[in-house]
Amino acid sequence: MLAKSKKILVTGADGFIGSHLVETLVDEGYDVRAFVYYNSFNSWGWLDSFPADKLKKIEIFAGDIRDPNGVRTAMKDVNIVFHLAALIAIPFSYHSPDNYVDTNIKGTLNILQVARDYNVERVLVTSTSEVYGTALYVPIDEKHPKQGQSPYSATKIGADYLTDSFYRSFNLPVTIVRPFNTYGPRQSARAVIPTIITQLLNGKKEIKLGALHPTRDLLFVKDTVRGFMEIASSPDVIGEEVNIATNSEITIGDLAQKLINTILPDAKIISDDVRLRPEKSEVERLFGDNKKIISKTNWKQQVSLDEGLQLTIDWFRQKENLNRYKADIYNV
Repeated sequence: MLAKSKKILVTGADGFIGSHLVETLVDEGYDVRAFVYYNSFNSWGWLDSFPADKLKKIEIFAGDIRDPNGVRTAMKDVNIVFHLAALIAIPFSYHSPDNYVDTNIKGTLNILQVARDYNVERVLVTSTSEVYGTALYVPIDEKHPKQGQSPYSATKIGADYLTDSFYRSFNLPVTIVRPFNTYGPRQSARAVIPTIITQLLNGKKEIKLGALHPTRDLLFVKDTVRGFMEIASSPDVIGEEVNIATNSEITIGDLAQKLINTILPDAKIISDDVRLRPEKSEVERLFGDNKKIISKTNWKQQVSLDEGLQLTIDWFRQKENLNRYKADIYNV
């Protein structure tokens, strides 16, 4: 277990996985500084949905991961860094790759540089299963070749290699954490599960989706968060890459039908060409190997796919949550 005396920084704390990580850390009594993206509305993203008594326990830092001066300020007196801040939408990376380089690569460099200067005890840098591209073999272990099939995945590959270089060059105590397809409450509308659920809960009988044949390895967000915490607690994974995966897969089509059967059984799936990735960019198969995380930490999957999907549907059924999403448009 992480020592409760440690000061923890979570970047990307206002986002999907980041907000769940902050919430879990605070609930378990950790001293957390949450790095959120500065904006003129003073929005703290999903942290704004926390009850006031929980928010009071969090030190909020508003800044920009691309700004080395702000990163330096945010990391002062920090012992452990969970670096989750990133641009993640694949379609948006097709027409704005510069932003992805600045955020995902240069932002990670800022974290690594300051962590080295401050002698930070542990740095966990968040990767993505997208760095593997379409599986060349399954299950995909950490030795699988990297394939940059989108500007997004290419920048995450760059950030991964940069992180590894700081371990090899400066002995910085880093671990590359590689979640597969995390889902659950608060997930971005650009992801497939919120896309399907919000259309169904708004009564739409024709569910617009892109390719249905690709497979994904789906992991409930609470299991992903527990994976981060177990990795941070293990001295055996410093300098390594670690998958957080279920060792299983499901097609997008089967996933969609499962949700349709649960929410609105007479709905049907309609192919929407706008939602298709370019042919060579589509990741056809993701099926992650979880042997390393199981053998080197105390982590194990606790929430099944059916249980996780029901928890996610229940969260979206709450009107204040569903109304945050624009189900009638394609969220790039």
